Amino acid sequence: MTFRVTGTNHTSFTVSNLDRTIAFFRDCLGFEVTSKAPREAPLTERVTGIPGAKITVAYVRGPGHSLELIEFHGPTSKGKVEARACDTGAFHVAYNVDDLDGALAAVKEYGVLQVAAPITVDGGPNKGARIAFVRDADGIMLELIQAPAAA
Repeated sequence: MTFRVTGTNHTSFTVSNLDRTIAFFRDCLGFEVTSKAPREAPLTERVTGIPGAKITVAYVRGPGHSLELIEFHGPTSKGKVEARACDTGAFHVAYNVDDLDGALAAVKEYGVLQVAAPITVDGGPNKGARIAFVRDADGIMLELIQAPAAA
C-alpha cells in the first residue's frame, strides 16, 4: 500500500433546506456552526462531476466530529434518496446522549421523527443501552444511544 488514512475529516449530507438543517444541529443538538458560504460553480462542477452544480456549504461541529451540510441550488434536475436502514448505501451517524427520552422529545420539535420505538439492547457492545433511530425531512438518519445506567 502506498498511502494510509491519517484521520477523519468530515461526514457530508446533501440537504434540501440548509437553514432548517443548521437550526436542527445548532439549536437542538448544540453543534457549533463553523462556516457557511457558497462555493464557486466551476470548481463545484469539477469536484462533483455535475454540470450546473451550484451549492452553499455549511460545517457544523459536534462532539468529536464535523458534518458538512450541502444545499444544491442547481442543477434543477435533482432527486431525493429515500433509503431504509436495510438498503445498500443507506447511512446513519450515531450520537451518544445522556437522556434518550429528552432527546426524542427535542428532535420532534424540529420535524425529526422516530423510525421505530426505542429499544434496550440485549447483547453486543451496546448491551443495556437504550437506542432509537430518527430521520429528518431529508432522510438523514441518526442513531441516538443512551448508555446503560451504572450498576
